[in-house]
Amino acid sequence: MFASLFLILRILAAWSAALVVAAFVWSGFFHGMNQGPGWLFGMLSMLLMVSVLIGTISHLRRVWLIAGRLDSATLSSRQRRQIEVPLDTADAFVLVEGALRELPRVEEAESARDSLQARVKVRRAENYGGPSKPSRFNIMARFAVKRDQVQATVTPGNGTSSVTLLFEPDASAWIDLFVLDDGVNVENAEAVTRAITRRVAEHRRQEQASAEQTVNEKELTVARLNLLNAQVEPHFLYNTLASAQVLTRTDPPRADVMLGHLIQYLRSSLPRTDDTLSTLGDELERTQAYLEILKIRMGARLNLRIDVPDALKPLPMPSMMLQTLVENAIKHGLEPKPGGGTIWVLARRHDDHVTLTVADDGQGFGGQSSGTGIGLKNLRERLRLTFGGNASFAIVSNFPSGVAATLTLPLPANGATP
Repeated sequence: MFASLFLILRILAAWSAALVVAAFVWSGFFHGMNQGPGWLFGMLSMLLMVSVLIGTISHLRRVWLIAGRLDSATLSSRQRRQIEVPLDTADAFVLVEGALRELPRVEEAESARDSLQARVKVRRAENYGGPSKPSRFNIMARFAVKRDQVQATVTPGNGTSSVTLLFEPDASAWIDLFVLDDGVNVENAEAVTRAITRRVAEHRRQEQASAEQTVNEKELTVARLNLLNAQVEPHFLYNTLASAQVLTRTDPPRADVMLGHLIQYLRSSLPRTDDTLSTLGDELERTQAYLEILKIRMGARLNLRIDVPDALKPLPMPSMMLQTLVENAIKHGLEPKPGGGTIWVLARRHDDHVTLTVADDGQGFGGQSSGTGIGLKNLRERLRLTFGGNASFAIVSNFPSGVAATLTLPLPANGATP
């Protein structure tokens, strides 16, 4: 109430002072300085003061309808808002700039990303039902102030950004002594505040949806990896048990040795069945146990050459992947070859990756093979799901015979030497 009365008295006092000056000018021009301004000037002054009073009351009523309260902050024609936005500086600036440009009746817009400032000019709305300016009783508003200005400045913070908003008439500050804006800048301030709040909420909903999608994709990836692992493990167990069954009938002592190696293999591998990643050292140990089982069956037809530096054994890699390559080399390369052959397992470090090669001097691509390609297809899929585009697999002919399969695996992200 006191703020409203003070505003009315301030506006009336400013116009009264202006009328006193105008009275001196009127008297000197029409009647001389020794006489008063006359009844005509008094009548016009009275009509002007009534118009100013009605315009002021109109301003008070509209501010009340917009803000729901009347105080010095809402009654001012120049508004200031301070908003904390939980976004980094670049995102906050784009959000605020978009909110300003979508204000109704924007005529000019300019922004500077380097200085984190944006400004728009907003044309004042025409009165309902006609082309007249806001508040027909607010005399000065009818021909003086036609636009308002909104300026935003974004200040970087620690994980958040502070936004300072200024809403003011597009006119000099002295005009505030005589002219009120009918609550236009309060309305603009409320509109921009709502727009920023809505955009922040929408941004948060998008982040939440993206996070939920990422979690779902991760769960799907884990499920697919588990399925692929489940397809790999039984493949080796089936072959080993089938071989042990044959040896049980033909050579029981060798069958007993094979089953002992199988127990050793299972003891080291079963605890990692559900793990996504193993290490090169663990996989090499597992593969050597597997090859001991194969040597019992193949005898002198199987030779092994391993060249893996100890420094590379902690390298993370999917479980059973090395064994899959060795199985393929034996099944499709050495077993069909009458004299057998040799398998090489080689590991080398490069700048940001490690190459792991399994090569053989078996039949090569020209030999007969009963394979379906499912094992290598699963291998490629597991690489993609585990490392994305940071890992690869290539298989080429070996010289002078056989096949060489190479895995390219990324080094750990921390850059430490494995």
